[in-house]
Amino acid sequence: MPSKTKGPCSLSDSHSQNNKNFMTMLPKEMVEFELQKDSSSPAPFHFKFDLPHAFRDFLGTREVGEFVSGALAGAMTKAVLAPLETIRTRMVVGIGSKNIAGSFVQVVEQQGWQGLWAGNMINMIRIVPTQAIEFGTFECVKRAMTSVQEKWEQEECPKLQIGSINLSLSLSWISPVAVAGAAAGVASTLVCHPLEVLKDRLTISPEAYPNLGIAVRNMYKDGGMGAFYAGILPTLAGMLPYSTCYYFMYDTIKRSYCQTRNKKSLNRPEMLLLGALAGFSASTISFPLEVARKRLMVGALQGKCPPNMAAALAEVIRDEGLKGLYRGWGASCLKVMPSSGITWMFYEAWKDILLVNKGHSL
Repeated sequence: MPSKTKGPCSLSDSHSQNNKNFMTMLPKEMVEFELQKDSSSPAPFHFKFDLPHAFRDFLGTREVGEFVSGALAGAMTKAVLAPLETIRTRMVVGIGSKNIAGSFVQVVEQQGWQGLWAGNMINMIRIVPTQAIEFGTFECVKRAMTSVQEKWEQEECPKLQIGSINLSLSLSWISPVAVAGAAAGVASTLVCHPLEVLKDRLTISPEAYPNLGIAVRNMYKDGGMGAFYAGILPTLAGMLPYSTCYYFMYDTIKRSYCQTRNKKSLNRPEMLLLGALAGFSASTISFPLEVARKRLMVGALQGKCPPNMAAALAEVIRDEGLKGLYRGWGASCLKVMPSSGITWMFYEAWKDILLVNKGHSL
């Protein structure tokens, strides 16, 4: 009588079982498969990865929508304000007419209407990733900080005892918007500072750097990667307070305005106005640091650079008094206010299109 012993599991059976286990771990929407069993051969399977569907899901996420909204807002703002930037540059450098109307007419007569957008491509290359990273980082960090605060408050806050003094370590005093604004400025500066350096080289020394490719090659040849991050510390020192104030002021003014008017959201003209006001406030608060940063840059070119930001501020006050800290503030506001207002208006509009219309809450 034959014994009823169970034979060892074959490699093909084990292979088929592993395939089944692997397939069950993948999302059903992304995978189509078919198992064909045969008593005399291993069970093969046909694997099909639905890349278009996965890509559409990725593009539909909130984070991608915010990054894209920031990029589109930056591009559209630059396109709208490019004529003003061209005229301002001509007046600052001293080319042609000394007034806005005369400079406008001269550009159109000499170069046609397209002359008003001369050099706008390098600005687009710089501003699109800058605004995408800035707005995307701001939204992500703000959500993360808000979530951490809520979780921290729901649980019992850690306490620190020093002798007879008990301290409750609460995070409620930290503004998620301010932290997010600072993170946005730092992230965009670290990633996009090389583009700013390239833009300055192309603008200041067009004979040495006639195009982008030559500029990149020559800068890397002369100074390596460090050449692309020249002046990064003063730039961060100026960007940090500006970016923090910029986002904090817009969010604070927006919430206060909506509460006062009993509104859930702003219309487009209100976004334009509040964005301009946020830019004005941030520029006014951080402008002395911008003056010091420019003093450091000019000093480096002239060979008499102050050793640090504090020394640059002291030098400005010694040479020009306290009013020297705000020299050029009016012209800066004329540039910052429309740019800030238009950027926020376009950003909020694109968020409505890419996020709200797809069911994401703001």
